[in-house]
Amino acid sequence: MNPTSSDSSYPPSRRGRLHALFVGKAKDPLAPDVFHKISLVAFLAWIGLGADGLSSSAYGPDEAFRALGEHTYLAVALAAATAFTVFIISYAYSRIIEHFPSGGGGYVVATKLLGAEFGVVSGSALLVDYVLTISVSVAAAADATFSFLPPAWTSWEVSIELAVIGAFMVMNLRGVKESVALMMPVFMLFIVTHAILILGTITLRAGEFATMTHAVNTGFRSGLATLGWGGMAALFLHAYTRGAGTYTGIEAVSNGLQIMREPRVETGRRTMLYMAVSLAVTAAGILVCYLLVHAIPVEGKTLNAVLAEHFAGDFKWAGLPLGHWFIVITMASETAILAIAAQTGFIDGPRVMANMATDSWLPHRFSHLSDRLTMQNGVVLISGTAIVTLLYTRGETSTLVLMYSINVFLTFSLSNLGMARYWRDNRVKYPDWWRHIIIHLIGLGLCLSILVVSILEKFREGGWVTLVLTSALIGFCLCIRQHYRNTEEGLRRLDDAMELSVSDAPAPMPLRGTDAPTAVCFVNDYNGLGIQSVLAVPLLFGTNFENFVFVSVEVIDSDRFKGLEEIENLRRHTEEGLRKYVALVNRRGYCGEYHFALGTDPIDELERLAHEVIERFPRAVFFAAKRIFQQEHFWHRVLHNQAAFTLERRLQFAGLQMVVLSVRAT
Repeated sequence: MNPTSSDSSYPPSRRGRLHALFVGKAKDPLAPDVFHKISLVAFLAWIGLGADGLSSSAYGPDEAFRALGEHTYLAVALAAATAFTVFIISYAYSRIIEHFPSGGGGYVVATKLLGAEFGVVSGSALLVDYVLTISVSVAAAADATFSFLPPAWTSWEVSIELAVIGAFMVMNLRGVKESVALMMPVFMLFIVTHAILILGTITLRAGEFATMTHAVNTGFRSGLATLGWGGMAALFLHAYTRGAGTYTGIEAVSNGLQIMREPRVETGRRTMLYMAVSLAVTAAGILVCYLLVHAIPVEGKTLNAVLAEHFAGDFKWAGLPLGHWFIVITMASETAILAIAAQTGFIDGPRVMANMATDSWLPHRFSHLSDRLTMQNGVVLISGTAIVTLLYTRGETSTLVLMYSINVFLTFSLSNLGMARYWRDNRVKYPDWWRHIIIHLIGLGLCLSILVVSILEKFREGGWVTLVLTSALIGFCLCIRQHYRNTEEGLRRLDDAMELSVSDAPAPMPLRGTDAPTAVCFVNDYNGLGIQSVLAVPLLFGTNFENFVFVSVEVIDSDRFKGLEEIENLRRHTEEGLRKYVALVNRRGYCGEYHFALGTDPIDELERLAHEVIERFPRAVFFAAKRIFQQEHFWHRVLHNQAAFTLERRLQFAGLQMVVLSVRAT
């Protein structure tokens, strides 16, 4: 009975040394302070998760204002609607944070409150959305940068975008907290420069408010006369929908609760407040400033660049062009915050994958943690998919934005629908249910309206690609889930055929000496698969073995890495199953003991335990069970781990004897 940690005493290989150089040294998931070290306080969470929402002020208001055309008098109403929508959606997600403190956002809400079918739709939409979050953010950042560079340099734009995604991938493989800490100075520079830009413009143009009010009233009456109420409403809705990218990052906080400092709910709500206020003030303020300076689109420049030139273009002090440098710094910070916004996709995308993998919608390996306690497989996949998306669109921001702002409102709509259903179903339990359901009904109405209009307007322009990709991903998830269900059904039948009860467990039998022939069985949970492999040893080798040693490694994955209490529960569960295996062989007259470890890499841990066991039992032979299929295809190797064969190769190369016992999966 030898529980061990995940530390390893073996010297690292060349690959291991390179991994440590670029990604960092391994972290111990069993360290008492590990959760404190990797979690984020509200301020850092605002930087890591709020950058996506805040960065949308660089293109959301721009798109909306351009859509107004000559009817810029509607910008005031558009600013008010933008701020209102931000606060409504943010407050709705604050309520979701209270009810789902373990995180998961729209996927978990839809799954728990509407059903698994709605959950896979929401999760698939989120995954496509997070890939596009990375692509849009990096492409928009490149556009902002190259608008101030010589035109001849634009040929390098896509290459630089790909390099930026690669850099973000490496940063996130190192860890979320480490990557967020690097972004803090740039994030704060954006906040400061844009606060100066908005407040400065409003202050300097304060004397023009009366003129602006008159122009807005005149324009409204003129528009009413030419367009009518219906035409004006249609134009406003068109512009409002065009600026829907402004709201795309709001859900990120509820998805990323797992990385927040305890108490998570309080930290999450505070982070949501920071994001809502900063986004609403920035986006609405920029729209009002466009109107104040009479901003007109200029070829090759964003409207924010035009606004900055109106505000500080001619400002000099002691002969120094301070205004020019302010413009450069402001646009540089905007470029940086757009790039940083991609961080949300790297944080939340792999977490959604992990949640879906836990529910068997995606390969289970996407729920595994790396030695840096990051969802390495998800980070790599989402990075590669974002690169493919950029290559497909050639980095065209307008195309990416068209694809981007559809799925997020599908998820928003399902989340608010789920919460509205929750309050309706629990109206007897909560007498004030009507106060809570109102906010979700308003949010549902807003999000559903934007979703429908976005699909209708953007379908031919490129929105169809998003719908096709999302539908294909949903179909892919359904196939994976069906495969796992079929496999689990076969294992359940195997469980039924085996004797799982240990109620008559005898007293433990002492070992017959460490020099006696010993069968070392690698097992996982106490189930039919493990029992059949254990019973196969005496069936195949007779009474040759006198001792049985059971070795197990329980994987600390994203679903279990939620707190020390959860890890302790995992430890107890592991020991309980191993005791049952010992009791199983005791009933048959064999001696037994067990060894186990908790860690993130089962192969490395099992190999280490094997070397420890062989030092004590030099005449040991190792056994492991492997599920086999009647017709094995490449996807079986993707959906099911190859631990037995990998471990066999490693142990046999080290001179240890191992036998892989095949068990039919159906």
